[in-house]
Amino acid sequence: MSNDEIRELVQLVVESGIAELELERGGDRVRIRRTLESPAAAPGATVVAEATQPVAAPTSNDHIQKSPIVGTFFESPKPGDPPFVNVGDAVEVGRILCIIESMKLMNEIESEVAGTVVSKLVENGRPVEYGQALFAIRPH
Repeated sequence: MSNDEIRELVQLVVESGIAELELERGGDRVRIRRTLESPAAAPGATVVAEATQPVAAPTSNDHIQKSPIVGTFFESPKPGDPPFVNVGDAVEVGRILCIIESMKLMNEIESEVAGTVVSKLVENGRPVEYGQALFAIRPH
């Protein structure tokens, strides 16, 4: 599902006033949810869109690097810089994989295992939850 399609769905949710929309097409799933902080906040309601790419089930050997905190996922030190790691990169224990911004603090997330990055499971700039899968790493 393209970003333009997701934007159209967000616009549909905002214009229609519905609280939540979930759509699954092929292997892609998108959930868009409006949250109101108070009844007076209705015109400026917050809209949250979550898009998930289908992920092949990790093999029993793949390590899933999970987020230790809630925050915003960033794949590079600053906008325009190359990502810390790409799919196919070899990583060692302690190598920085990404940054999670939480409460205005930039937290470097380091690899827990040595291996090869098999997949990135979060899009740059997206919110992440505690325990959410960030990377699949195949140990050496």
